[in-house]
Amino acid sequence: MASEQKGAVLSARAQKLFRLLVERYISDGQPVGSRTLARGGELDLSPATIRNVMADLEDMGLIRAPHTSAGRVPTTRGFRLFVSSLLRCRELSVKEVERVCQGLSTPDGVQRLLEKTSTMLSEISRFAAVVMAPRTEHRSFRHVEFLNLSENRVLAILVLNHNEVHNRIIESERRYSPAELTEAANYLNEAFAGRALDAVRTQILTEMSMAREEMNRMMQAVVEMADKTFDAMKSGDDYVWAGQTNLMGIEAWADMTKLRQLFEAFNEKHVILHLLDQALTAEGVQIFIGEESGYELLEDCSIVTSTYSADGRVIGVLGVIGPTRMPYERVIPIVDLTARALGLALKSLH
Repeated sequence: MASEQKGAVLSARAQKLFRLLVERYISDGQPVGSRTLARGGELDLSPATIRNVMADLEDMGLIRAPHTSAGRVPTTRGFRLFVSSLLRCRELSVKEVERVCQGLSTPDGVQRLLEKTSTMLSEISRFAAVVMAPRTEHRSFRHVEFLNLSENRVLAILVLNHNEVHNRIIESERRYSPAELTEAANYLNEAFAGRALDAVRTQILTEMSMAREEMNRMMQAVVEMADKTFDAMKSGDDYVWAGQTNLMGIEAWADMTKLRQLFEAFNEKHVILHLLDQALTAEGVQIFIGEESGYELLEDCSIVTSTYSADGRVIGVLGVIGPTRMPYERVIPIVDLTARALGLALKSLH
């Protein structure tokens, strides 16, 4: 990266000053001036020398002056240099490690495990957390049940692979009797158990739908129930959110209009999925800072992600979303540990 190349030409003195400036800004959230750095006692430099070094850093695009403030704050390029070259991640405490590992040690189904993971990650990081659902190359249809709810609402209970259970409430075109729903489920289970989910969906929704007008009532129920169940699966399991309200107390988003726009960006699945897809292609921890995400609404955010694996294969991504001045030295190891713990928990389900 260009920023890392810049870091190579920074003197040891400039690197130390810059690191202290970023750490102070992350800690206090206020522009950092030369006097603040001089009073810290960690720099054996005169105030004039500090000002000169800060001027050089500003010329390099690593820091900037917000408005008319006498202090300076890191730019996106500056944060990137800090994270890539100067950051000193701290070791997690025994208590933190135990909380993560024990919190995911007794999984009870994939969906519940994802929800527990996102909730725990948001609580420990104190920011928002997102967990992408596992992307497996082969998802096998095992079993389905349909249960009548009120009016035209039906609960679909779909079992994939060995014990991956998904519950979806769907709206049917008409009210089906319990006998019709049982008959539809029995047909699907007998005809398609053990087959790849995509193949089941393709056969039911193409071949059968072409002759819908010639079907008897039972087969119409099969097609509609399968159609709406698979649609609900497709749209509902992309990722799991938790802790968005943790962002409400952050000074950078004190403007409620901006915060509302940020939440809207979270709800637009293509934005988050695009970033998670990028992280999925690069194994390990990835960090998107400010405008690096490619989305204007996320220019004040940083997203720390890590892939998680099962059986030696990357199958998903999880991450933390917070302000650019998040405590990276703490968040990065938390995200990394949680990803490894989730992979182990998923493996234990099979």
